[in-house]
Order: sequence, then C-alpha cells, then structure tokens
Amino acid sequence: MITVHLRLFAGHRDIVGASALDMGLPDGATVGDAWARLVADHPRLAGYTGRLLYAVNQEFSQPATPLADGDELAFIPPVSGG
Repeated sequence: MITVHLRLFAGHRDIVGASALDMGLPDGATVGDAWARLVADHPRLAGYTGRLLYAVNQEFSQPATPLADGDELAFIPPVSGG
C-alpha cells in the first residue's frame, strides 16, 4: 500500500471540498488509477475526465505514470478565460 498526496485546484477543489488530501492506493498504482478512485469518490469530477493535466512531483505526467509512496500528484483542470 502507498500513500500519495493529492493537490486539487479550481473546480476540482470546489467539488471535493479540499485543496489537498492523502489517498491510499495499492502498490503499482498509476496516475490513472488515482484519478479513477477520486472520480468514484466524487462522481461530479467525471466530466473532467480526458480534459485535465497531471503532474507527479511537479513534473507533467500521463495516466500510465506509476506512483510511489509519498508522491505528490496534482490534477490540473482546464483553464479558460481571457
């Protein structure tokens, strides 16, 4: 089991009700696994699937990126405005 530190911004933060939280995941979990778990816990996030960026330890990553214990994982929603 690993623990990752999630960072949430804008609409994600509003839906979850927190800007940061810890999530326990099984060994071998990926960024995509963490997102799927977050969506399962907060179904209103489902509309963001496929429209967000991921960063592990402040480096952009992909859903297949493996996670390690203590990693910081940021879910970055789309930005709009002018």
